[in-house]
Amino acid sequence: MPRIPTAERRNALIQAALRVVAQRGVAAATTRAIVAEAGMSLASFHYAFASHDELMAELIREIVAQEESSVVLPHPSEGATVREVLRASIQSYLVSIQADPQREKAMFELTHYALRTPAGEHLARMQYEHYYALASTALAAGAEATNVVWDRPVEEVARILIALTDGLTLAWLVNRDDAAAASLIDFAADAVAGLARPA
Repeated sequence: MPRIPTAERRNALIQAALRVVAQRGVAAATTRAIVAEAGMSLASFHYAFASHDELMAELIREIVAQEESSVVLPHPSEGATVREVLRASIQSYLVSIQADPQREKAMFELTHYALRTPAGEHLARMQYEHYYALASTALAAGAEATNVVWDRPVEEVARILIALTDGLTLAWLVNRDDAAAASLIDFAADAVAGLARPA
């Protein structure tokens, strides 16, 4: 059997860990469960990672990177209002949740795991700093496209938007109620748009 390069082995274990967490939760994501999912031996695991915690840290980084690349911001049509741009963007985010709810459940579990793991809180902070940066970029672009300015620093508006989308995500994962999600999206778009004024 050909030797698998370390980078490929690490990636296969990270993807296996994601599947285990998504299907069975963080508590079930033991080293043995992960290597079984990856079709590897324990020795292969220890060749690729120094510890289970190192793998979980890499898993969080990988999911954050995936989250950034999966969010597709719609291009505003000519004459669109900032409220319409916000609503379309949040709707696009909801579509990504609906497409892969297991992944979103894994995200929440991994955040809690990071907060409960000694020396792991920095991973949760890193995760949210990435979210805030992504939202700040989107809000700045939306403001420019619709000729508005934010009444508060864009970083503060981004934190408000992320808090709202976290609530939307959790509510949808619990209830799977698309009509209720649409109402929440309308509220979030109205609330955030209320923080903008004409340039």
